[in-house]
Amino acid sequence: MRAGFIILFILICRSGHCQLSTTLPAAFIGHWKGELEWRVAGKAPKTFAMELLVKPADSPGHYSWLIRYGSEGNDQRPYLLKPVDSANGHWVIDEQNGIVLDSYLLGNSLHGAFTVQNNTIIDRYSLQGDSLQVSFLMIRLQDRNRSGKGTDEIPYADSYRISGYQSGILIRQPANKIR
Repeated sequence: MRAGFIILFILICRSGHCQLSTTLPAAFIGHWKGELEWRVAGKAPKTFAMELLVKPADSPGHYSWLIRYGSEGNDQRPYLLKPVDSANGHWVIDEQNGIVLDSYLLGNSLHGAFTVQNNTIIDRYSLQGDSLQVSFLMIRLQDRNRSGKGTDEIPYADSYRISGYQSGILIRQPANKIR
């Protein structure tokens, strides 16, 4: 059943009915601050502070994408958000260390998926008025379950263990609170 929904989504997007933005919505620009909750099966949830500062960078169409973790903001991740094919919603997060991650703008949400050290992370930054809903879903690739018959009628379907989930809401900060 789930595979049917995925196929339907792909067909709708190919027909041109998915809304892709040609530029980064101006509403993303700003200072966002809040807490994320980290959930792992069988363990108590943990919360931690997160900030996101988005502002135009020196190159036209590029944006500084600075993530800070922790109450003191000591864990800083200075990235660049750069357009690849903004007409089709394709952007990249450049970690400025040789790692460049694809992201896709669909409506008011920026989505990405990447694999590092055998773990896949699916991220989402979704604008909701003056808040930014943030989520990170972690999938362990080595924990694969395969079902199906491998035929045209019933292809193989792989499912994976969800090893963790981080989510929270960041609130836009007044311009004078940017540090």
